[in-house]
Amino acid sequence: MANGAETAELTLNHLESLVTTRLKSGSMGYYALLLLCGLLVLAAAAAGIHAMVAGHEKFYNVTREIPWGILICTYVFFVVTSTGLCLISSIGHVFGNQDFMPIAKRSVFLSIATILSGFFVIAFEIKIPWRMAIYNVISPNLTSNIWWMGTLYGIYLAFMFAEYVFLLLDKHKPAVFCGFSGSVAGIAAHSNLGAVFGLLMGREFWHGPYMPIYFIASAMMTGCSVIILFHILGYKVNNEEMSAPMKNSLRVTSKVGVLLISVILFFTAWKMLSGIAGHPAGKYEAVMALLNGPFALNFWVGELGLGMLFPLAMFLGSKGKNLKMMFIGSLAMIIGIFVMRYDLVVVGQIVPVYHELGVNEYKHLLTYTPSLYESIIALGGFGITGFLFLLGEKLFAGHKVEEQHH
Repeated sequence: MANGAETAELTLNHLESLVTTRLKSGSMGYYALLLLCGLLVLAAAAAGIHAMVAGHEKFYNVTREIPWGILICTYVFFVVTSTGLCLISSIGHVFGNQDFMPIAKRSVFLSIATILSGFFVIAFEIKIPWRMAIYNVISPNLTSNIWWMGTLYGIYLAFMFAEYVFLLLDKHKPAVFCGFSGSVAGIAAHSNLGAVFGLLMGREFWHGPYMPIYFIASAMMTGCSVIILFHILGYKVNNEEMSAPMKNSLRVTSKVGVLLISVILFFTAWKMLSGIAGHPAGKYEAVMALLNGPFALNFWVGELGLGMLFPLAMFLGSKGKNLKMMFIGSLAMIIGIFVMRYDLVVVGQIVPVYHELGVNEYKHLLTYTPSLYESIIALGGFGITGFLFLLGEKLFAGHKVEEQHH
């Protein structure tokens, strides 16, 4: 018995010294970034708790007419990113494509980090978040899309955690099972998130079967950009030279990215055309707000320019080999995609419900600008992703993937 206890203690001590050594191996810039991300999270938590206690209506700029603001946009951005990471990484170790093997570990880790960021942001959007957790279990409403969303994302997170643990332990079979189950749960949760928007009869801009499909495709597009950006950053953080299999993996990811950007451009074109043709009530006004109204800059520069056309040019120009071009393209794409999520959520609500009835008070489009508190909490979400990413790089020694044994 004593021997077992001694061995366990030695293992613990070894682990402790290993962790300490790894955490001490960062540069000054690394610790500065870690501190900055940590401070963002603390500021967001403070703002969120203060708003929760004192009342959201005092600190958030959401109204009865526009109830979903930047916190919902940020939540959607993070969960979309998480699902995309899960789906792209599963091409490798779940479906056996060798080209995607090197990115599996870090991508699964990032999918956990981004969904936790999403949960963090939505917790401060819901007035009393722990009620959701309790009542989700004790009084499930099977007809509610939002109930399904919470439940499916919970299941998805559990599978992703298990998958990462199995990958760490180098247990390939259970990792594949969890990866596959996580992908299925992710697709279910994500198409359901699309349905939260798509099944709303009163919001013409969202309504229809388009949303769930668009959400899955744009999730994978986001996944590609995040994988490229964070893998290049990971090698910078660890001050290592990128291996040939990893370079090849990123080259293939950028090719998939090009395909998915093209798919989303196609989606966007038809979305706009269907909103203009025949002037559908409610939808036409929202689409025109994007094309030449108050959201035109967001749409043309943010969504189309930064989100799709510029990264498309960078990925094609880099031929998947020029990492600097791919990095710049991915960064622009992530910024553009955030604008895309913001436009999707806000523009869907700016046309008043009474607009088509000609009610005088509702002749104009509604406006929304995020408050300081909302912006700080949204930034806190990015802080969590950054903090977990930086910590993960050191703790898990750059998420190295051994040569797969079959």
